[in-house]
Amino acid sequence: MAQLRQDIDQVIDRDTAILVIGPENAQKFSKYFAENDLPFTGLPDPNHSVLKQYGQEIKLFKFGRMPAQVLVDKEGIARFVHYGKSMSDIPATDEIVALLDEINNVAVTTYKEVHDA
Repeated sequence: MAQLRQDIDQVIDRDTAILVIGPENAQKFSKYFAENDLPFTGLPDPNHSVLKQYGQEIKLFKFGRMPAQVLVDKEGIARFVHYGKSMSDIPATDEIVALLDEINNVAVTTYKEVHDA
């Protein structure tokens, strides 16, 4: 999440929101977001109901829930799904940005270009 936080402008430029879903309760989730200054929307899911809907895997020998990234378009269709095989198996931000460009199939105008005009 640190890399994504660092590159969030690239995601925002593509009219995309980030929703982080975690298995913690609301108090722990809120504390983690505050301590790490995360600019994303967070959804605590202590009963794992949302995480199960998206097929996120649990691997007890690898410290719990494996990372999963799902790109959902504005119509609610999952256009890309990546299930990590380890805690570090997460697509790089530039891969996600390229996928967003492909999904949106439009030229991207950056925030800077709009506000410098």
